[in-house]
Amino acid sequence: MNGTVELIIDGKPLELPTIVGTEGEVGIDIATLRNKTGCITLDPGYGNTGACKSAITFIDGEKGVLQYRGYDIAELAQKSTFIETAYLLIYGELPTTTELTEFSALLSENQMLHADMRFHFDAFPPSAHPMSILSAMIHASSSYPSPKTHGKPLSESFPYHAARLISQVRTIATSSYRKAHGLPMSYPKSNLKYTENFLHMMFSLPGEEYEINPEIVKALDLIFLLHADHEQNCSTSTVRMVASSQANVFASASAGVCALWGPLHGGANQAVLEMLEEIHREGDDGTKFLQEVKNKTGNRRLMGFGHRVYKNFDPRAVIIKEQCDKVLAQLHKSDPLLDIAKKLEEIALNDEYFVSRRLYPNVDFYSGIIMRAIGIPMDMFTVMFAIGRMPGWVANYKEVMDDRESRISRPRQIYTGATLRSYKPMAERA
Repeated sequence: MNGTVELIIDGKPLELPTIVGTEGEVGIDIATLRNKTGCITLDPGYGNTGACKSAITFIDGEKGVLQYRGYDIAELAQKSTFIETAYLLIYGELPTTTELTEFSALLSENQMLHADMRFHFDAFPPSAHPMSILSAMIHASSSYPSPKTHGKPLSESFPYHAARLISQVRTIATSSYRKAHGLPMSYPKSNLKYTENFLHMMFSLPGEEYEINPEIVKALDLIFLLHADHEQNCSTSTVRMVASSQANVFASASAGVCALWGPLHGGANQAVLEMLEEIHREGDDGTKFLQEVKNKTGNRRLMGFGHRVYKNFDPRAVIIKEQCDKVLAQLHKSDPLLDIAKKLEEIALNDEYFVSRRLYPNVDFYSGIIMRAIGIPMDMFTVMFAIGRMPGWVANYKEVMDDRESRISRPRQIYTGATLRSYKPMAERA
């Protein structure tokens, strides 16, 4: 039940309303604070600031809870698919058979890129990072509107835009990979499902079709599903901020890709592999590295362990670990980095130092291992994250557009620069 709190500023009380979410989260509504007092709040990193009300994703970091539209992530991982979950996130309910069929048909209809977009790919040097290409090409795609969306209001054209983004992000990603490796473009097949098509477009060679492995498909689909949304993280908040200006969904998603690119966000699973490579170069199996982490020597950073939001365990990691073990067992991969990863996991889960500090393997740790095992290069890891996160970005974009009370985002600041001073001619400057 909503109530009030009293804030005292310079001895003067101010009554502020509280807002209680459906899962019991309590927020203090400070929307009128500046107008009534001239004061603002300061919260670097926005860790204590609610920028919006959202009905998409709920997280309880203390209890290790993650829910999409009220459904527990473990149940969705077991019973659903990435595409069905994408529909759930965007439209609020699990689809009926007819709705899922229509949504899948829209994805197939929009999976091809406009023929002229190949010239954009040709303009990138072979050394271009896939995330750079992905961001630019998502933005460029908006310049080639479909006849079914051109000139139509968002309420009518949105389903096409949503399907186009979710479907084409996969086509753009695989095309950027193939260009960087000197391979011809590989086009999607209508008889393959979403994740199967990704693997086909990524790895099929001229005259040699990629052999679809159901366990690999399941693992990759699971990675996409587990990353599909994660509340108001850096990239999702960026999408919402850009959307608040009424920018189109392609511009907003492109901005989300740029935010995700950073090593502190979407680059976390890449950082895991870089850590494993460093350990391998030093001839260590992980034991010495973890000892140095414990002793705080050698400036060691343990990547892929612990989480800013989840204080006890990452529910996504619990789910993906099982699939990771299945993939590694089936592929029989001999890889020293994977051996090191297993050693780190074994030690960290049983060593009191790491257990007491809640430094458990998180979803980035296991997803990085799976992607390496199935042959996805390290510079594509963040791109994979972006493919998975696209439904969440689209859902948040839609929520902003559907909110009649939505305002353009305009954070305040505490100014710490020089006070008013007079201009000096060049000759008088020291």
